[in-house]
Amino acid sequence: MNPEALAAAVLAVLDPIAASLRPGEPLGVTASDVVLDRPRNRDHGDWSTNIAMRLAKRLGTNPRELAQRIADDLGSVDGIASVEVAGPGFINIRLSAAAAGALAKTIVDAGSAYGTNDSQAGVSVNVEFVSANPTGPLHIAHTRWAALGDAIVRLLLASGAHAVREYYINDAGVQMERFALSVLAAAKGEPTPEGGYPGEYIAELARRVVAAHPQLLELPEDEQIVVARDQAYEYQLAEIRNSLERFNVPFDVWFSERTLHAPAADGGPSLIDHAVERLREQGHVFDEDGAVWVRTTDFTDDKDRVIRRSNGEYTYFAADAAYYLDKGDRGFQNKIYLLGADHHGYVNRLKAVAGAAGDDPQKNIQVLIGQMVSIGGARLSKRAGNIIEMDDLLDWLGTDALRYSLERSPADSPLDLDPELLQKRTNDNPVFYVQYAHARTHNVARNAADSGVDRSEFAPELLTHETESALLGALQEFPRIVAFAAEVREPHRIARYLEELAGLYHRWYDNCRVIPKGDDPIETVHRTRLWLNDAAGQVLRNGLELLGVSAPERM
Repeated sequence: MNPEALAAAVLAVLDPIAASLRPGEPLGVTASDVVLDRPRNRDHGDWSTNIAMRLAKRLGTNPRELAQRIADDLGSVDGIASVEVAGPGFINIRLSAAAAGALAKTIVDAGSAYGTNDSQAGVSVNVEFVSANPTGPLHIAHTRWAALGDAIVRLLLASGAHAVREYYINDAGVQMERFALSVLAAAKGEPTPEGGYPGEYIAELARRVVAAHPQLLELPEDEQIVVARDQAYEYQLAEIRNSLERFNVPFDVWFSERTLHAPAADGGPSLIDHAVERLREQGHVFDEDGAVWVRTTDFTDDKDRVIRRSNGEYTYFAADAAYYLDKGDRGFQNKIYLLGADHHGYVNRLKAVAGAAGDDPQKNIQVLIGQMVSIGGARLSKRAGNIIEMDDLLDWLGTDALRYSLERSPADSPLDLDPELLQKRTNDNPVFYVQYAHARTHNVARNAADSGVDRSEFAPELLTHETESALLGALQEFPRIVAFAAEVREPHRIARYLEELAGLYHRWYDNCRVIPKGDDPIETVHRTRLWLNDAAGQVLRNGLELLGVSAPERM
């Protein structure tokens, strides 16, 4: 019996009781309103609900009396072993061993689909993250958002949403010209220009650009800049893509900022031109001192924003507005932005864009602000000189350790990682602890096969050991944890769940044998426990997949 079935059973018992207390008045409660929690103390049962306390006043009765009536009727439901009332009206429910144990087969049969849910069905979400300038390598500040952004999308997809990972390429503006001049200076053997980009990576790009265009320095200066900019940009963007692929972060959309500035295919207005007119039609644009403004103070922004200067040039805010509107035009009703702590000032600005566009700033846009991450002992890049490159971190710590450690803490918490811990193959290392639990499930399955234990029988009523009850309880929670983590955009809830599950599995392993001792015969309980072992392995594997972390079969 899963939580959904149990909630339905509670509601089926509750309906006639409510009808007797308030004849003719519909209860107006669905199974989703029956909140079930796992008691911290397993002596209190498998599940607990406060539904009697929530409805007693409406039904004109005492909470504890209502709880007792529900408990009396619920106790006769098939699959429920006992029901007790505690405190002011909590209902503690204990499932029968057979009803609880049946979950093991359910999980094995569902395979990779176990944990998926439809809590976000019908929702379309565009998740934009990383979006680093294509003027240099990705660095330590990008790693956290790369890991979290990808995990958030995985959670949304697992919960039924239509979600995409999007990278906004800042390939327009003054930084691209500085980038081009820096590459040209390196090609000519000249110092980095003021405000340019230093580092050996620029020299590497210059050598590659000259190799691709041997006549580069013979071109007119304006053509040199264009060639250097576009060719170096292509190489640097390819390096960024490669770094993200190494980090197991596959972007679905790479959106070029240049797209916003370019005229339409038919020669008509650009997306930015079109955006200004659309906002004007919404009644939020006004002209003052020769400039065009958006009245963003109508949407909690601290000041109105200039979208086009008096000289006719568009501001960065114009690109933000056009980009937001374009996401909506592509069918995304909800937009999530992941930004670093230094972008906190963008929150109200982006929400104001959403409001001016006719969206609900509290619903259709979410801006997640994350804190910085530091790693003790990490060295500055030899190529870039002033940053810690993502590629260097991957070479040093590996994708699994880096991703898992970045995803197991809330995004808004500053994070200081211990590289020595992340490289240890001990239970002190959280990612090793979880991966080892998964590998152990495979080792048990291999040894079982060698000993002749298979899954030809399944008798869930035999799973009565206290560690089996605890393990089954945790396995049952997985779909709900996934749904909640997707709703609140918090992948760390999956990591913490996996660590708890790994601990419960290890304790079960220490107490319950899948393989008989010595010459003892193989019994039904051994075959049934193999189902439970494989179910635990499946959930550990599914959870690690949501975090973009591998699930090794041997360690």
